[in-house]
Amino acid sequence: MSVTKLQVSRRQRATPYTPRVEALGVSGYSVVNHTILPKGFRRTVAEDYWHLKSHVQLWDVGCQRQVQLQGPDAGLLAQLLTPRDLRNAQVGQCLYAPMIDETGGMLNDPIILKLAPDHFWFSIADADMLLWARAFALGRGLDVQVDEPDVWPLAVQGPKSDDLLARVFGDKVRNIGFFKFERCDFQGHDLVVARSGFSKQGGFEIYVDEFSLGTYVWDTLWDAGSDLDISPGCPNLIERIEGGLLSYGNEMTRDNNPFECGLEKYCQLGDELDYIGRPALQRIAELGHAREIRGLVFAGEPCKTPQFPWPVTNDNDQVGYVTSATWSPRLEQNVSLAMIERDFWQPGTEVVVKAGNDLDHRGVVTSLPME
Repeated sequence: MSVTKLQVSRRQRATPYTPRVEALGVSGYSVVNHTILPKGFRRTVAEDYWHLKSHVQLWDVGCQRQVQLQGPDAGLLAQLLTPRDLRNAQVGQCLYAPMIDETGGMLNDPIILKLAPDHFWFSIADADMLLWARAFALGRGLDVQVDEPDVWPLAVQGPKSDDLLARVFGDKVRNIGFFKFERCDFQGHDLVVARSGFSKQGGFEIYVDEFSLGTYVWDTLWDAGSDLDISPGCPNLIERIEGGLLSYGNEMTRDNNPFECGLEKYCQLGDELDYIGRPALQRIAELGHAREIRGLVFAGEPCKTPQFPWPVTNDNDQVGYVTSATWSPRLEQNVSLAMIERDFWQPGTEVVVKAGNDLDHRGVVTSLPME
């Protein structure tokens, strides 16, 4: 989508970083959680991919909105919203967690940050969760405030991320564990800094909790990285597919359950936990799931990710569908994520991809992440 054609209003919100990414040549946006998300800059996706794997990038991910639970029953509501067992969660921990409905269908896959025993952030993917959480708080009569705080995540991704953040926040950031966070001082303001992000190249997410502070954080990081080949960036489709990182709305929707998405390890199935959709999830676990996300590589001309799922066949019978796809310059073939039926999801299984150009391309199912 051309930047000049996207009209941003209160319904499609800009972020604190929008003036900076526009000055740096953003080439297009998507809309996530009613907020604009940069999708590219002047270089190609392949050039961005190689840069991300070698240097450091700043990503405007202000679209990662927070659903905040705060109050005496915050922990009770947090557990009600996910099948992941939160009983042993520690303050300072980030937890990847599925959210499901009463049928076991996926509603979201946020990162949950435990800020205090009575204070949680659900850093959500692209699906409205605020009213869902508020409804259950009201329906259960819980003593908890549920709202969307003034928080605008900024991602720093790439192998030079530690060096960059150490210059701004001090060397203590080097000791932040994976999926852990610390509060770090920025000009007298405490910011939550987490070792996380939507890439496999290492990095951090900074939860800037004041809109007006955003440009100062961006500019400070940008200036500090002048000799590190710092660049603006965004989630890279090639790197995401190779790394097996799932995108809600692409790889999974309400039509999918956590087992189909490879998220079984995040689901506590015993009766000791009370969460929405537990009986349905228990039934699915007993019956078994018939399909699951896998990697898939296939030949042919470089492709673009499908707007509609591409059928995957074996002996002319459909056995799955491609959810996201692109050309990998590293593997020199098309790579994709695909939902594949049980009898065909074993890595090495040969299939045919019926791509959007109506051509059949021979492919092979792979494990994730792709080596």
